Amino acid sequence: MISDVADTLRSLWIATGPQVTTFEKNLSDYCGGRPVVTLTSATAAIEVALQIIGAGPGDEIITPAQNFFAAANMIDKVGATAIFVDVDLKTRNMNFAAAEAAINPRTKALLPTDFNAPLEADALATLANRHGLRVIQDAALAIGSRCNDKPVGSQGDLVAFSFHPNKNMTTIEGGALVLNNDDEIKRALRLRFHGITRLTDGTRDVDVAGGKFNMSDVSARLGIAQLKQLETWCVKRRELAEYYFDCLKSDELFDNDRLPPRENPGHGWNMFTLLLPLKEMKISRAALITSMHTKGIGIGISYEAVHLATLFRGKGYKDGMFPVSERIARETISLPLFPMMTRSDVERTCETMREVMRSCGK
Repeated sequence: MISDVADTLRSLWIATGPQVTTFEKNLSDYCGGRPVVTLTSATAAIEVALQIIGAGPGDEIITPAQNFFAAANMIDKVGATAIFVDVDLKTRNMNFAAAEAAINPRTKALLPTDFNAPLEADALATLANRHGLRVIQDAALAIGSRCNDKPVGSQGDLVAFSFHPNKNMTTIEGGALVLNNDDEIKRALRLRFHGITRLTDGTRDVDVAGGKFNMSDVSARLGIAQLKQLETWCVKRRELAEYYFDCLKSDELFDNDRLPPRENPGHGWNMFTLLLPLKEMKISRAALITSMHTKGIGIGISYEAVHLATLFRGKGYKDGMFPVSERIARETISLPLFPMMTRSDVERTCETMREVMRSCGK
């Protein structure tokens, strides 16, 4: 892969060019022939998707309260209103019954996230179609996952991917948006590059306020090489996740409700999350994370409850509104999971975590 990137640098075409075109074609093939436009991040993909559906002031977008900040931020950025709903404790995916209860005449779209399991594509489509809503699927964590034995992105409405380094494949920074038709492609291409349209006389015009979200050829060349390895890496991730379950199953600190779903066909395992038994531990999550880091094991928090961020507290959201999301936010940690890990790395992670938790008072 290093040589692939070096060859692109030597070509002297390093901004958007032939490698981006090839990468988009390869992604389209991966998504069953659906059109794909690359961007600089999944955040950019969500922003462009919101603009494509015409979301703005007066519109409401239903989205999960347990998520990374990007989706809700982009809803706010385009002038629409984020309507949060709670999630399922184990899958951490949006609770569809709660989402349906939140639908009203101002609802423009659903913006769910694939988290600890791929979203149920058929149920999501049924819900959206019943109410005439668009869907922007935040699949930032889901490249390499499958639903109904098809790759995530090959079905549904608008689908946003991330290629950040902590995802199952990377372009260093980058993302993509899966679209439905030629009109959406044209709009996405304008929106990712200043809203520019090229006129027949060689001049340019702008008829929409676009951004600057175009991917470089250097990033795309890395993506081409990474996409070829995606399935192999996902198989490895699934094997490591299974071994985490094996290493944790005999630990009384982690009952089944604290772990992600083990029977999880199609999941690409971007991360392995669990809920800490904080009352039994007698140690704060922050102290656990610090202790693990000092021992050379990186664990993190995935994720906070978005509605309790200062931005959304200022819009009237408060503690207690979404108890499942808030419990996850208090108790969650994510353990190391990447294809170069070994079974001994998983054992060391679990054993060290137990030692730290017990030495501090469990």
